[in-house]
Order: sequence, then structure tokens, then C-alpha cells
Amino acid sequence: MSNPKSPEGGGTPWKTLAADLPASLVVFLVALPLCMGIALASGAPIVSGLIAGVIGGIVVGLFGGVPLQVSGPAAGLAVMVFGFIQTMGLAMTCAAVAVAGVIQMILGGLKVARGALAISPAVIHGMMAGIGILIVLGQVHIVMGGAPQSNAWQNLKELPGQIADLHGAATLLGLLTIGLMVAWQFVPAKLKKIPGPLIAVVGATTVAAFVGADVARVDLPENIFASIQPPTLPKGDWGTFAAAVLSLALVASAESLLSAVATDKMHTGPRANLDKELFGQGLANTLSGLAGGLPITGVIVRSATNITAGAKSRWSGTLHGVWLLLFATLLGSVAGLVPLTVLAGLLVFVGAKLVNVHHIRELQKRGELAVYLVTVAGVVGVNLLAGIGMGLAFAILRLLWHLGSVKVEVQQQPDASYLVRISGALTFVGVPKLSSALAQVPSGSKVELDLAVQTLDHSGHEALESWCDTHRKTGGTVFTESLEDVWSRKGTVKSSAPAVVDAPNHNTLVSGGAQ
Repeated sequence: MSNPKSPEGGGTPWKTLAADLPASLVVFLVALPLCMGIALASGAPIVSGLIAGVIGGIVVGLFGGVPLQVSGPAAGLAVMVFGFIQTMGLAMTCAAVAVAGVIQMILGGLKVARGALAISPAVIHGMMAGIGILIVLGQVHIVMGGAPQSNAWQNLKELPGQIADLHGAATLLGLLTIGLMVAWQFVPAKLKKIPGPLIAVVGATTVAAFVGADVARVDLPENIFASIQPPTLPKGDWGTFAAAVLSLALVASAESLLSAVATDKMHTGPRANLDKELFGQGLANTLSGLAGGLPITGVIVRSATNITAGAKSRWSGTLHGVWLLLFATLLGSVAGLVPLTVLAGLLVFVGAKLVNVHHIRELQKRGELAVYLVTVAGVVGVNLLAGIGMGLAFAILRLLWHLGSVKVEVQQQPDASYLVRISGALTFVGVPKLSSALAQVPSGSKVELDLAVQTLDHSGHEALESWCDTHRKTGGTVFTESLEDVWSRKGTVKSSAPAVVDAPNHNTLVSGGAQ
């Protein structure tokens, strides 16, 4: 927590609180419908989403390492949790959430948080896009008055029949919610200070009440504390439980840490302590699982809203959790007015936004679009873990291909000498290709080596040096820059100019003309 005389956001404590209080209310209004909607998408009771929102706000707000990040249930885990609940039941899934939180705390204590940042962004963005597609495919059935199927293929297969058998008021309310969310993106900036999800949910709910629509609505228990069911450990099949624990721990940690890094870029206040944040996320997940709540992560949309609303310290995120608690305990009956199809419409919009066109364009520019598409295909076509695994495997194969993408050109010059241009990445993977190309150079000839390698590892260095030494012993000469100089630059090489003839009595190449 911050020193009262030196609040995290700067200025006096009263000025900080004056900024954090209204910001917390804005975040609360955004988080409330999302907490309920994500619980719906997860196949869990609505109260489980609210529990996660309360604990994520208060616990991570107090103990996390990213003061302006807001945490709670996230759409990115909804599909995974839905599968676990279908397989293990809610009580055992909550136990998996609690144990996953313990693993997160251990990882935070071991200070390995930055290791999660090694995951290719293309895989992360592909995972989120795949999840978004699955959410849309599932929730569009609820929008139309039906029920989601068990997988993407079944949802697609049942979609034509669902469209042919629309459920009147439920469908219209869901479509109205989506329409309000889309329209709110084009209103003047002053109006956008009112959260779009709030406008959509309140607007559609008001219409439902006005016309007396006979649709399923949110059902919250009168006493959320009395409704809490303790988690239960498996009596068998520990393999499935262990897989759920590891999956939740890894995916929740990666999403939270990447969100923390993105949040850090949005403001100039205190910087993120990722290990502390991971510990705080773990503590919150443990408590949420024990209380029957959903898994918690840092959420970029709510964090961005928090910063845009003028938050200065961690108290904004903490207070938003307090407001969620007060709402759930004192105003739960108000939530009972909200039709489920309205929450489903909100989730269809949120899911569609996870397929970020800006990310796709950036990845295409960087040549990583294939990794993104493989991950999306795996998440949608198989399951979340398979998609992540396929994306990581493809990213590693792509890296190995680039490490072996050395280009060797051997050209005979008019004076009978040979020009050998070597470009790309000369590593152990490319040594066979290099040796095959150099074998074209006749013994005893005069050779000019043009080294324009971006990467040169020890195997590549030794292969070149060995060939130069052998070629010299056959009576040939080699013009080149010193390989030691090339190697020492470790990837900063652009090109090299021919320099000094390697004299017959030298054991190593002589440097000259270094850039």
C-alpha cells in the first residue's frame, strides 16, 4: 500500500481519493454486467461471477503489483471453465481454481513472472481470438432463445435450425443489446464517458420490463453468503483435475501478466511489479475458488477504463470490488430484472472484439500471421490447450526455420576468382547447407567472402573458420573480415567488405575493413 504522504498517483491523499472514487464507480458499472455475463458463458451460477469480481477487485487491488490494473472474471477463461464444469462439476472446478491460485503464488514467490512474457504474442492474440469466436458461436444461441452446444462444430451445425426457430422477444432483446453496443462506439466522446455495457444492459432491460417480455432472467440468491458451496477435491481421476489446475494457472498467469504490461504502457504512474502481481492474482484465485467463484485475471478492458476515468492509485480497483459486494448483497433483486439474452448479447459483442483487427495487421507485417491462424484453428477446432500447444509448436518450428534460413551464393568472377555471399542466420541448422555450397569452390582458388549474416552461432563460426583454413592449405586465398569481429557483433552485422588476404602463415583470418 502507498505511503499516505506520497500516494501512488502523486499529490495529496485527498486529491488521489477524489480521482479514484469516481473512477471506481465507472469501472464498477462496466464490470457488473461483464461479471454476470462471463458467469453465464462459463456455465456457472451468476453469483460465481460476482464473487470473482468482488475478490478480484479487493484482493488484487490491495496486494497486486500493478496499481492501476483491474482484475476479475475474464472472457478469456470462460470457454476453458465451461469445459471443466461440464466435465468435473462446479465444486471440483472451484477446487482447481483454488489450487491454481496456490501455484500462482509459488511462481510469484520464485520471481519467474517475466518468464510468461516469453510466450509469442501471436499465440496469445490467437488464443484470445479463438476464445472470442467460441464465445460468439455459443452465446448467439442464447441470443436467439436457445442453448449453446458443447463445441464449435455443434454450434455451427445447430445454427441454421436456431435461426429458423427464433424465440421472439428473447431474440429481439439480444439483438437490441448488440445494436446498442455497436451504436455506442459512434456517439460523441462526452457521451462515451458513460460505459457502453451499462447503456446496453440498462436499455435492453428497460425495454423488456416495459413490454413485459416473458424471458429467462438473472437469478441471484437472496443471501449470497449462504449460497456459497465449498469446493470438493476429486475422489478419483486426479489426472483431469491436475490438467485443469495447470491449465488455469498457466493461462490465467499469462493473461494477467500480459495485461499488466499493456496497462503499464497506458500511464506514467508507478511501474508494475510483475512478481508481486502474480502473487496477488494467486491469492485472489485461491480465495475465489474457496468461495465458489470463477478464476480471476487482470482484465485489459476494465484496466483501460480505469485509467481513462482518471484513476491515480490502487484504491480505484479496490473500491470497484467494494461496490460489487454492496450491489450483490443489497441490490441483488435489481439484477433479477436483467434477461439472460441481454447478457448473451453483451458477450457476443465482447467475443467479437477479441478478434482484434489491429493485432492481425501487426502480425501480418511482422510475418507472424501463420502462428496466429494456427492457434485460432486449434482453439476453435480442438480445444483451448491444444490450440495453445499448436501455436507454440508452430512458433518454435518457425524460429528453427529462420535459424536455418542461411543463404549462400557462389559466383565465379571474370578474373576466375569466386565471390561467396552468405546472408541470413548462420547457425548449426544451416551448417550442412553452407558446407554443400562451399564444396562448389575449387581448391586453390581466390575467394572473396561477403558476410551479411544476421545471426552467427559457434557452429557456424567454426564451420567457416575450418573451411577457410582448409582452403588456405590447398594454396587458395581468402579475402574477408575477421570472423571474430563478425561473431562478436552477435547479429548486428549488415555486410562486410573484403579486407586483407589471409596469408599462408597465418592460422586465423586477419581483420580489415571492419564496419
